Amino acid sequence: MNTAIIEQTLTTKVGQQEKRIPITIAYGDGIGPEIMKATLSILDAAGAPLDFDEIEIGEKVYLNGNTAGIDASSWDSLRKTRVFLKAPITTPQGGGYKSLNVTTRKVLGLYANIRPCVSYHPYIKTKHPVMDVVIVRENEEDLYAGIEHQQTDEVVQCLKLISKPGTEKIIRYAFEYARAYNRRKVSCFTKDNIMKMTDGLFHKTFDEVGAEYPEIVKEHLIVDIGAAKLAETPEQFDVVVMPNLYGDILSDVAAQITGSVGLGGSANIGQGFAMFEAIHGSAPDIAGLNKANPSGLILAAVQMLVHIGQNELAEKIHNAWLRTIEDGIHTADIYKLEVSKVAVGTIEFTEAVIERLGQKPEKFAPVDYSHSIANFNIKVTPVKPAIKELVGVDVFLHYKDRNPENLAALIKDIEQSGLKLTMITNRGTKVWPDGFPETFCTDHWRCRFKNEMKNGVSYQVVVDLLQKIHNRKLDIIKTENLYLMDGKPMFTAGQGQ
Repeated sequence: MNTAIIEQTLTTKVGQQEKRIPITIAYGDGIGPEIMKATLSILDAAGAPLDFDEIEIGEKVYLNGNTAGIDASSWDSLRKTRVFLKAPITTPQGGGYKSLNVTTRKVLGLYANIRPCVSYHPYIKTKHPVMDVVIVRENEEDLYAGIEHQQTDEVVQCLKLISKPGTEKIIRYAFEYARAYNRRKVSCFTKDNIMKMTDGLFHKTFDEVGAEYPEIVKEHLIVDIGAAKLAETPEQFDVVVMPNLYGDILSDVAAQITGSVGLGGSANIGQGFAMFEAIHGSAPDIAGLNKANPSGLILAAVQMLVHIGQNELAEKIHNAWLRTIEDGIHTADIYKLEVSKVAVGTIEFTEAVIERLGQKPEKFAPVDYSHSIANFNIKVTPVKPAIKELVGVDVFLHYKDRNPENLAALIKDIEQSGLKLTMITNRGTKVWPDGFPETFCTDHWRCRFKNEMKNGVSYQVVVDLLQKIHNRKLDIIKTENLYLMDGKPMFTAGQGQ
């Protein structure tokens, strides 16, 4: 086959009239241009009725002084097409550069990250020959809100934000996905034995939403044991839904134990927008050498075709890719002497997939996307406003003396309209009153003032309290209000309290 097919543009006609679907594409950095050309050539050969609008993202944009890695004009293309097929990019080393993936997901509201993780035994080496897991990861919040502060000389902070609407959206998506793809079970991983309010909200919402899907098996696992079981016995899982950070880590783990992260594609789905990408990086060390495996982006493009309703084409390409793997035509990253037949480069692998369009695998089960859907009408339950009562404040101080008794001596006599010092913690552990001398302390202190009269206070009372603390020449770095909501405390106790 003439390798010029890699450079061809799409000219497919549907019936007598050309029907085109606009797609925004970005060639990216490193191996990105090679695997994007490979993917586009397969789409072309399969007859995909697509028009591509190319934008520039990544390293060149960063180095031109744009810390976001994407020009403002590129957003116009994304608003027009609402579908983005993206090759990997390189983010320059050093501070000041924001993650383009995170930016795109948050700006376009791409709340759901979908990563199928499938073993291709025996053609790709894996310790888990029976594995077909879909990781559904919340994509917008959690620690990836990216709200960080240097608070003292010794302590930095990152805020973990979990919202009720964001949590409900991703959990409902996981159950809708399971229902649409005939998956039997949805598992949820959190760490709510420690983070009782943030991860606790995620777990509670999972139980509430799951009750609406009685035909689907539901389970919750603490993330550490869940991760261990996913790595050891992945066959016991089907769909796994997680908050952002856990999902990011464990989707890579799941992809790797199938045999290779390089085979993984992912979808980022929102209300009206979607982005599709390989999960691996830009691999600049092999760029331009015809060594890159384009499979991750090819399989991401398959997800994209399902998303835009081109199910027959998605099935055609995916089955051709499976047949290529089955026939032992492998790039260097997955080549194994005992199972592979031919070691090929990027171009040759692409040609092999194109030659098999219209064929189905003989050993693998052929894929069937005839009834698959990727767009679900996700509705969020309105949150009933609670009765909110201010009953205290946590005041965070930068105080260099590591002795909590000395700090307590400076502020324990401060009182304002019933607000009195009840606790001091250091890195979350109670150190006053009745702290342990063995507890290591930094220069970052939380001083809890609560209303011992058991009733609410005005915010002016808090302001007056802060003024008194400030008058003692203490460095206030942050405050957190303490609320009762519908009579229940919406704050946690100190460790050891």
